[in-house]
Amino acid sequence: MTNFKHDEDQGRYQVEVAPNQWAHLDYSAQGEVLAITHTFVPDELRGQGCGKVLMETVLKDMEASGKKVKPICSYAVVYLQRQTQWQHLLAN
Repeated sequence: MTNFKHDEDQGRYQVEVAPNQWAHLDYSAQGEVLAITHTFVPDELRGQGCGKVLMETVLKDMEASGKKVKPICSYAVVYLQRQTQWQHLLAN
């Protein structure tokens, strides 16, 4: 299991994508819908699949929590278009 932290007060998930290296995803909650507003992967880890690890970890937690997703961040939009297994989480 990937290490992650979820700070609901700040609207942020943090995911350990490499030893002592954390990526994060920011969102704004609109009831049961979490609008993904920003994703961040450390510069030195970009292009190594860390964004995918971030998204999959967060989406699994959102799914388990019964949340829906509204992608606003460009990375989240493209990721969810390409990864059709998560389409059921998209908010109408």
